[in-house]
Amino acid sequence: MKGPVTAGVFEFVSFGIKQAWACIFGGLLLALILATHLWYPETAWLSRYDFLVITAIFIQVGLIATGLETWEEARVILVFHVVGTVMEIFKTSAGSWIYPEDSLLRIGGVPLFSGFMYAAVGSYLARVWRIFDFRFDHFPSLWLQGLLALAIYLNFFTHHFTVDIRNVLFVATLLVYGRSIVWFRPDRAYRPMPLVLGFGLVALFIWIAENLGTLARAWTYPGQESVWKLVSAAKFGSWYLLMIISFVLVALVHSARKGRHAEKPADR
Repeated sequence: MKGPVTAGVFEFVSFGIKQAWACIFGGLLLALILATHLWYPETAWLSRYDFLVITAIFIQVGLIATGLETWEEARVILVFHVVGTVMEIFKTSAGSWIYPEDSLLRIGGVPLFSGFMYAAVGSYLARVWRIFDFRFDHFPSLWLQGLLALAIYLNFFTHHFTVDIRNVLFVATLLVYGRSIVWFRPDRAYRPMPLVLGFGLVALFIWIAENLGTLARAWTYPGQESVWKLVSAAKFGSWYLLMIISFVLVALVHSARKGRHAEKPADR
């Protein structure tokens, strides 16, 4: 590459390709949700939701078998799958959203493919961390991050019975991560970004994907039963907070693997 403009364009394209590669599990799952909404036969002996469960398992196995996902990353994704499914069971019982179609592979009102949607977030974070070779400045201690993640997770349950401390948690994320800078490598050089900005950008794209998922009738929120409408912007905040939980789980894996959890690139 010759010249700053050409090199900049090449780096931007490289960034996009790596992001797409990191999103492979979530992208394939979203594509399946949309495709089955459009073309899955209503008379099929296997329900649409059960078909999504089976295909999601095949995708996950394929990623591990081809080495595109490590076993350590797969364990984190499994934990996030369980964490998400438990929350789904509670939220659907509380009427926060519903899965309108019948299926066999389900727990209560929750088809098992829903856990893979949470796993897709964990898969993305684990892969993007590795593909972009994340390094950090002012990385918070893991015990502090763990306490914040636990408080976020508990509030998703407790706010149905007591005070919703979501706004307090938003402030807490700024206090914990406000000084943190993530250095990522789209091509050769490392580039910096405030970590909270990264959380917000990923949450925005998940919110967009959620709108596509509800448009495909994979699940529906109150008010979407008869006519689809845009998912509430408040769900963007929910995904922002859920990002913290997934990030902490992945950070724990990298801390255990390297024996440290903060590192600066030498060539930035």
